[in-house]
Amino acid sequence: MTLLLWIIVFCLVGGVLSVLAAALFLLLPLERRTGLLPHMVSFATGALLGAAFLGVLPHALEGVPAARIPGLTFTMLCGILLFFLLEKMVLWRHCHSELCEVHGDRPAEPSAAGVLVRVGDGVHNFVDGVVIAAAFLTDRDLGILTALAVTAHEIPQEMGDFAVLLHSGFGRGRALLFNVLSSLTTVVGGILAYYALVTVQAWLPYILAVAAASLIYIAVADLIPSLHRRTQVRATLEQLVLIMVGVGVIAGFNAWLMH
Repeated sequence: MTLLLWIIVFCLVGGVLSVLAAALFLLLPLERRTGLLPHMVSFATGALLGAAFLGVLPHALEGVPAARIPGLTFTMLCGILLFFLLEKMVLWRHCHSELCEVHGDRPAEPSAAGVLVRVGDGVHNFVDGVVIAAAFLTDRDLGILTALAVTAHEIPQEMGDFAVLLHSGFGRGRALLFNVLSSLTTVVGGILAYYALVTVQAWLPYILAVAAASLIYIAVADLIPSLHRRTQVRATLEQLVLIMVGVGVIAGFNAWLMH
């Protein structure tokens, strides 16, 4: 299988399949969904942090002269600030509950929140495609690992998006269609990145630094704040354990791939 085909397949895994998984999740009773979603967010947080620090970042630093390392870490810092600005500009907020600080319980136009979610999600999925392509151009195993981490956080994100769309007046079928269409931007981002990055291989370490910044920013800025809404000691311990499980799954899968 060609490298481009690998990228397309795993972009689809990270995009369309996560939407379908989220759609199946919506078939569960509301009480069951409400109970499971926080646990999935905790696991996704660990998976993203594990992929960033145990997979993407080590590959970005691999073989790089010591004199260039400060440039890479500065690129990573700039990447985090860039994603902060993007989120500010388009109110790119991944809600993991029906009520959040952006869409909230304040009155809003029925379709406004839904359109906003679709625009932000489309931009985010495009970036995911670029991240996956950059990882595959560095190493196939790293690409698989990165795609799995993307999928891990996409599933709870899409669940939250579905909730917002339904709350905004979308029917289930229309909400599913809009989510599938926005998820296809992952494939677009992967294909465009493949043809752009393959001609500038020297820039791959810096692209990977930005990719690591993307994973870290999503985990720290979007997922972890939603975990802080549950302050009970038991909930905190559950979150910590599931975050460690997420990190452990990525670490174990990474070790398996390297052997």
